[in-house]
Amino acid sequence: MAEPTSGEYRLARLEARAEIGDLVARYALGADRKNDPAILGPLFAANAVWSAEGFADLVGRDAIAVGLAGLAADRVLWSIHYMVSPLIELAADLRSGRCHWYLWELCTMAPAAGDQGHASPTDTWFGGWYDSDVVLTSEGWRFSKVRLDVRLQGEAVPSWQFKKPVNL
Repeated sequence: MAEPTSGEYRLARLEARAEIGDLVARYALGADRKNDPAILGPLFAANAVWSAEGFADLVGRDAIAVGLAGLAADRVLWSIHYMVSPLIELAADLRSGRCHWYLWELCTMAPAAGDQGHASPTDTWFGGWYDSDVVLTSEGWRFSKVRLDVRLQGEAVPSWQFKKPVNL
């Protein structure tokens, strides 16, 4: 490993930060495509952990990909994720690190099982943050742990009004 003050080390650090930032962006892309397992699965290390209170605790790349896709199929019918202000902290050897970012999400949620108050899907605001650990694998940077801490969830009023674009 090069010295931390060397140009080689500094370039490797910048490249690692860019790749981890791309990892977060690809996570949002997969999430907004109904938690597409083909997009999300490869973002995780083989023995990774994903958790969010009230949603799921998943262990292993395959379980995460299948579990998140199941959440989208059953509960999150549509979403758009804004991943805000990623803070990337790398270990000195540039082989692992931590990444924290805020979540602002608009989504449409299916009625909860047994929910008599909403017979139809509900447009919802979500806010919170992600804490993750990342590791450099032979496949590139991957999440080894992702924890979503939801701090805000509420019905959007008025509901989303999807309209066709206006031709000007």
